[in-house]
Amino acid sequence: MKTSFFKRAIFFVIPLAILLIFTLFPFVWTFLTSIKPQKELFTSTLHYLPLQPTLGNYVELFSHMKFVHNLANSLLVAIVTSICSLAVSLLAAYAFSRYNFPGKFAVMISFLLINMFPSVLLLIPLYSIMRQIGLLYTPWALIIAYSTFTIPFSVWLLTGYLNDLPISLEEAAMVDGCNRRQGFIRILLPLTVPGIIATGIYIFITAWNEFVFAVMFTNEGNRTLPVALQSFIGEFDIQWGLLSAGGIVTTLPILLMFMFVQKKLVEGLTAGAVKG
Repeated sequence: MKTSFFKRAIFFVIPLAILLIFTLFPFVWTFLTSIKPQKELFTSTLHYLPLQPTLGNYVELFSHMKFVHNLANSLLVAIVTSICSLAVSLLAAYAFSRYNFPGKFAVMISFLLINMFPSVLLLIPLYSIMRQIGLLYTPWALIIAYSTFTIPFSVWLLTGYLNDLPISLEEAAMVDGCNRRQGFIRILLPLTVPGIIATGIYIFITAWNEFVFAVMFTNEGNRTLPVALQSFIGEFDIQWGLLSAGGIVTTLPILLMFMFVQKKLVEGLTAGAVKG
């Protein structure tokens, strides 16, 4: 019994604890930095814990900066991108999963090839297009730009998930009087919820964290959070207190999202891994 316990501790518990500490330390250090007063950020002696904890950085962040406006812009772009990309991807994935048509394989391969190239290659063409159609420096410029590289990968994810759902479910519904649209909405869509959640989180995180397109396609009036955080890094100094406080606030929506949909997310990511 003791031998089994020591083996488990040596080969599982201890390595897992080390990995957990290594992973969480940057986040803990960022939080501790965010509650330190300015005078404790630049000292000759290193103090891991703040001697005089304060929320002054958070107060300054929300009271004297445009951070709330930047937060609202990021939420708007991420939410609308997620909704639009999911709607298009789900319908496209259903078509690829349930219909056979000429060029189906070639289109799926083209979606895969799109994800093999860096998205930054689309920067100049999309910038030119947005300027010509008058959407530059508006939230729609980011929403459309993000959809160009979230939809192809989302189609792949949802197509694989739908392929694991037997077509006999829809056929049984149509025998009972449903048409194909009703069978999709009433039968298939509820079963696809875990896959939709997993795909939606991928899209949301991509739109929430993206920086390069946000720098090029926004101006002072509609900056998103990643660009706003970059403004705390000046040419001659870095506002570490505000930067760390902004980093903590930026990670909170993602953290809360994972907490509430963790079970569905795991179901969506592992769907199809085990065949019955």
